[in-house]
Amino acid sequence: MAEYLTSEKKKEIFAEFGGADTNTGSTEAQIALLTFRVNELSAHLHKNQKDHSARRALLNMVGKRKRFLRYVAKNDIVKYRELTSKLGIRKQATLDPRFVEDKKSVD
Repeated sequence: MAEYLTSEKKKEIFAEFGGADTNTGSTEAQIALLTFRVNELSAHLHKNQKDHSARRALLNMVGKRKRFLRYVAKNDIVKYRELTSKLGIRKQATLDPRFVEDKKSVD
């Protein structure tokens, strides 16, 4: 794994978003980990514009995170909104209503 992502940092992310530091498979924990990696790789690419392999890896991570977010939004819109606001990764209005059925409405 990368130098910036130590096992202690991963455990901290999993504990915060997955409920326990051993809950590495939860969707929320995986989204949080991908968000951390995307932010670090974005900072790297600001310094190294010609690093095309890192740019490709960044695009793959963003795509994977997008699929995870679509899954969470489809199954639990309230959890999706909490997660996106906690991570600060997108505006609430950008969710495409074609992919979301409001199963657990807030009303």
